[in-house]
Amino acid sequence: MQDFKDIDKEKSKRRFLRAKEQDGRNTFRQIKETKPQKKRLKYILPAIALLLAGYPIISLFGSPRAKSAPTAAKPAAVSLSKLDQGSAFKLAAGAYSSARVQNGKLSAPLPQGGEVIYSIDAEVQQKVAKLFADYKVPYGLFVAMDPKTGRILAAVSHSASRPGWEKDANYHLYPMASLFKIVTATAALEEKKVGPQTPFAFNGKLTSESPKYWRVKPGRGNQTMPLSLAMGKSVNPVYGRLAGEVVGRDPLLLYAGRYGFNQPMFPSSPIAASTAPAPGTIDELMRMGAGLNREVKISPFHAAAIMASVANGGVMMAPSLASEIRDAKGSVVFTQKPQPLRTVMTPQTAQSLAQMLATTVESGTSRRAFHDRRGRRMLASVRIAAKTGSIDGTDPAGHYSWFAAYAPMEDPQIALAALVINENKWRIKATTVGEQALEAFFR
Repeated sequence: MQDFKDIDKEKSKRRFLRAKEQDGRNTFRQIKETKPQKKRLKYILPAIALLLAGYPIISLFGSPRAKSAPTAAKPAAVSLSKLDQGSAFKLAAGAYSSARVQNGKLSAPLPQGGEVIYSIDAEVQQKVAKLFADYKVPYGLFVAMDPKTGRILAAVSHSASRPGWEKDANYHLYPMASLFKIVTATAALEEKKVGPQTPFAFNGKLTSESPKYWRVKPGRGNQTMPLSLAMGKSVNPVYGRLAGEVVGRDPLLLYAGRYGFNQPMFPSSPIAASTAPAPGTIDELMRMGAGLNREVKISPFHAAAIMASVANGGVMMAPSLASEIRDAKGSVVFTQKPQPLRTVMTPQTAQSLAQMLATTVESGTSRRAFHDRRGRRMLASVRIAAKTGSIDGTDPAGHYSWFAAYAPMEDPQIALAALVINENKWRIKATTVGEQALEAFFR
């Protein structure tokens, strides 16, 4: 029994010695492998430290790959000598994003020194901006101007869905929808073919989008509505038939041109030229006249200018963002002066058109926004001429809600255009934006 114990002890001793020998070989291998790694780290670690120390400098100039990529260029310094209305607008638009309220006025510094002083009405601007933010509007645009001088009183853009979209968005084009009925009515009134109270027969629903249901059939029970009321209620069949069967293709395009479509509207400014493509068929002409052609596009700046031209007796004024521009020495190098752009219509036509547009708030598509539950007007002492528009669009995708107006009708002081693009969930209509802006202006 003792012999077996001695044998077990001897076996255990040999196993212990073999394990120890193996550990020694492993340790030697690790040491051997670690030496080159340490040698490499000797050079790598200082290099990393040097790179980290130089990071702020590298970040300013970019990596070699970043150098080849396009980068946003700084706004070029524009000469402040010989500024005209267009170049002053462009200069003011470029600096607008950095504008701040100082001494009760909105102003922005210029890259070359000096500053732009804007003609913005702070109360209207802040009211609309807060409204867009509070309702988390996916896409919202707003422009207001003085109809008599062209001074821009507010320019707001907002997006809760696509941050960054709002930059320059007021200068881009969007489907005009039923705001184009203003052009259709202007052509018909200028050609002396109808008046505001002319009764007009039609068929189909008020919101029908198919011309095949609009045509009048003799001896049938056709509907009839005065053109003035049809404007306020934005009746598609009436203004479709008016364009196709009374005005005609060429006169409609002529007056679209008078309003500034299909041409550089505001030279030297960033405002895109509005589009009104020629219709190829009678049905296309009717849809265009009713405001159903999605290729008829306009910017909020131009929409406000159209409404302002009606308010100003048919004369469209050049819009001006800058009230004043000063150079680095503080000298005034530009002062805004009213500049007529074009005569769109006669004062008589403008007056008739105003009567038609007044029905939008009195009994039409904007009545609920401007009256309380008891039917009392919320801006009782201010008469408003207005037009709404509504259409689906794709850029950006959503439902487009327009509201354009001016007030007071007796002595116009403000013209505006609001555009709200809602997605699946409706946030707010453009009519509400317009009503709130007018309340802020006339408070």
